[in-house]
Amino acid sequence: MNQQSNEPWWKKAVVYQIYPKSFLDTTGSGTGDINGVTKKLDYIKELGADCIWLTPMYESPQHDNGYDISNYTKIHDMYGTMTDFERMLKEAHERGIRVIMDLAVNHTSIFHEWFQASRESKDNPYRDYYIWKEPKADGSPPNDWQSKFGGPAWELDEVTGDYYLHLYDVTQADLNWEKDEVRRQVYDIMHFWFEKGIDGFRLDVINNISKDQRFLDDAGQSVQGDGRMYYTDGPRIHEFLHEMNQEVFSKYDSMTVGEMSSTNIADCIRYTRPDRQELDMTFNFHHLKVDYPNGEKWAIAPFDFQELKSILSEWQTKMHEGGGWNALFWCNHDQPRIVSRYGDDDTYHQQSAKMLATTIHLMQGTPYIYQGEEIGMKNPRFEDISSYRDIESLNMYEVMLEKGKSKEEALAILQVKSRDNARTPMQWTSEKNAGFSTGTPWIEPAHNDISVEAALKDRTSIFYHYQALCRLRKELDVITYGSFSLLLAEDPKIFAYVRESKDEKLLVINHFYPGEADFTLPDELVQAVDEMEGQFLLSNYEDVPAHIKGFTLRPYESIVYHLTKR
Repeated sequence: MNQQSNEPWWKKAVVYQIYPKSFLDTTGSGTGDINGVTKKLDYIKELGADCIWLTPMYESPQHDNGYDISNYTKIHDMYGTMTDFERMLKEAHERGIRVIMDLAVNHTSIFHEWFQASRESKDNPYRDYYIWKEPKADGSPPNDWQSKFGGPAWELDEVTGDYYLHLYDVTQADLNWEKDEVRRQVYDIMHFWFEKGIDGFRLDVINNISKDQRFLDDAGQSVQGDGRMYYTDGPRIHEFLHEMNQEVFSKYDSMTVGEMSSTNIADCIRYTRPDRQELDMTFNFHHLKVDYPNGEKWAIAPFDFQELKSILSEWQTKMHEGGGWNALFWCNHDQPRIVSRYGDDDTYHQQSAKMLATTIHLMQGTPYIYQGEEIGMKNPRFEDISSYRDIESLNMYEVMLEKGKSKEEALAILQVKSRDNARTPMQWTSEKNAGFSTGTPWIEPAHNDISVEAALKDRTSIFYHYQALCRLRKELDVITYGSFSLLLAEDPKIFAYVRESKDEKLLVINHFYPGEADFTLPDELVQAVDEMEGQFLLSNYEDVPAHIKGFTLRPYESIVYHLTKR
């Protein structure tokens, strides 16, 4: 039952993220394609997802796997044709599945016609589409900002003698959002896809589009020392997003989610509070940095469990109080597999994968499932640098060697931190190449016995746990609208919380470790348990405790208890 039927569709939706390059290859090319997505729509429907998010399939030189776009209104040949796309969209809609596209408009590829024109001369009308600056007197870059992919964020162009800004790869030139014409062009691109019938956008690193126009040196003022303080949640970002909403999003029944790099709660409330008319929801990544020792991604350390609880709880509580909306996720195309990261992908593979799913899906927000997460796909643990394809990983491997790490040490770090951990082919069957392709896959599959085929045959599989979570979101309003309260904040093993609305409570208990852990119901809930109707709703073990007031949790055990007024 949905008490608030006038609410937007995406509040009770579950989104399934597809990385088309690794999803399903129908041609034998070794690369996934649009027809592969179409072929598996029934599978996505069976899972219970309401919407798919497709990572970029636009024309691109593929230096950053499609986030370097050279033509925003053309489908890249390796994925198929516009006709293929239109058929996929039609078939998705016929199944009640909405489709959102990924859009990177902080930057374009340097092979985009706008950039090609902009570098012809300083007088070219497209010059102002990008951020060009003269060198300092000694010929060095305009400031000390660093690229997110390593090295300076400025590249000298020999033709005109100026530097252009690239916060990401050197082939990804940042657009100049200060120019009205640039913004108009972006809105036209968005209208093009909405007119095709898509249902929304995931906006890549969108909170970086507004740069402080002084372009000052960082000079060690930020912890990272890379200049991000001058463009993260920048000076005009809310103005730009409100304008984007008014010019585009408000004209469609759309869903928009912003990927927010290094952001904060106050800004995310502003981005997503409905009366501000900017975006519908935001991704933040703070909960996925608790295994970065001293903020360092490229290092190995156990995750900080207390910090994980603290971050997730703070975002739940404050976004709820502020009227904002979270995108909930563990995995995506840039993140290692969560069961290998915060779970146990060996002895307690199934239990920990289900526990992690329960933890995130029963929070307030719109949950995202990344392809393969629903069957518990693991990090592949590649043993040779030649197996890696990701530009960030290859760059950082060289950086680590330059800093004195051995090849073995650098590889061990990539095995747990590389983006390629998420990009191995979807494992459909136990056949060669995991049923992904009859050709040679663009990146080798992980070699293990996990597959969709096996999961669908086993009613106790991780897949059916995810399916149950998708169903509960539709059935219980408390998941969508209830408040969030953390329980047992100091417990070193248990992440427990309560979701609460006027007439019901959901008690969610998650044990994050092997071994056992004793759970005692906090005093403030004992009266509610005595006075309300209660039932065990979901668990990752076949049996549940006799009573909720106190029991011993087994390794990675997860229990959901539902209370309603008598």
